[in-house]
Amino acid sequence: MVSRAGVTIRDVARRAGVSITAVSHALNDKGTISESTRERVRQAAAELDYQADAFARGMRQGRIGVIGLVMRSLDALGDYTPDGVDVFVRFAGILSAKALGRGWSLTLLPDLTRRPVPSMAFAMDGYVVMSPLEGDPVTELLDARGIAYVTYGREPTRMGFDSWAAEDDRDAAQQLLRHLEAAGAEEVALVRGTDRNAWNLDYTEVYLRWCAERARAPRLYEQPEGSGVVGGEQVADRILVDGLPDAVLCLTGRHAAGVQRHLQDRGFVVPRDVMVATGSDSEHSRASRPAITAIQMSPADTADALLDLLQAKLDRGGSPGPRLTRSRLRPRASTRS
Repeated sequence: MVSRAGVTIRDVARRAGVSITAVSHALNDKGTISESTRERVRQAAAELDYQADAFARGMRQGRIGVIGLVMRSLDALGDYTPDGVDVFVRFAGILSAKALGRGWSLTLLPDLTRRPVPSMAFAMDGYVVMSPLEGDPVTELLDARGIAYVTYGREPTRMGFDSWAAEDDRDAAQQLLRHLEAAGAEEVALVRGTDRNAWNLDYTEVYLRWCAERARAPRLYEQPEGSGVVGGEQVADRILVDGLPDAVLCLTGRHAAGVQRHLQDRGFVVPRDVMVATGSDSEHSRASRPAITAIQMSPADTADALLDLLQAKLDRGGSPGPRLTRSRLRPRASTRS
């Protein structure tokens, strides 16, 4: 059994003052040891941040043919099946199929820093961490345990880490802003999420630069990603208090759907009075009426890039990253052609 770097079952036995066998029995609910001994062993394991990992027993020197996927945006939401959001399911499916083609199985895991952690979590050959946050505790944990990983999207403020791949969010933001400007928009409001990930930060950077180059005051609004369509309706009221812009660009499709619906309920016509667009295509953006102009990501290309980087990291200890893929603008009826 292994746990975090430098901590073994022997350390737990020494801390609890019992045998290794007693530790194994206590942590696996076996044997006939007393409840007080079990509790003492569990307390020692917790103090040492040790977690018994039967799957990892004796295997850290080899490979088991399994990689893990952690979706930090869904961890932050606390909801792994958000209504109408299909980008995560599509990416997981594509990554899984492509991993199988390379001889790997893919396992989805929740936030690795929250207890209890699945017993196999630290036996993975490596990880893909999707949308890491600033100072992400999951990547810190993987570093501490010496487990190879790559990230879908850069980890903000982390300098020198190049084992990541993603769609080029800055380019996607530029595509959307050029499209809205060509359709006649002079004043564009941006609605971003509150998660401190590269997606939110890169779109904001491009938007603020776009406003500065045109000597226009930015209209930037934040709304938690988990607020969904209702959150979009709420932020639409805040936008109207400041005056109707020519266009509203929401990073999430659910926010865009809520903004559009609320503006329509207030009597505005899309796209005649105001245009609406989103940085993430979803069921909501496609099903809205009118359908909402969106950025369609490139999960297949990005999955290939991530697996290339992870393979290089496992084989050679390094990876030639970062790798950027290109998203596609899908103009729809919510913006003027």
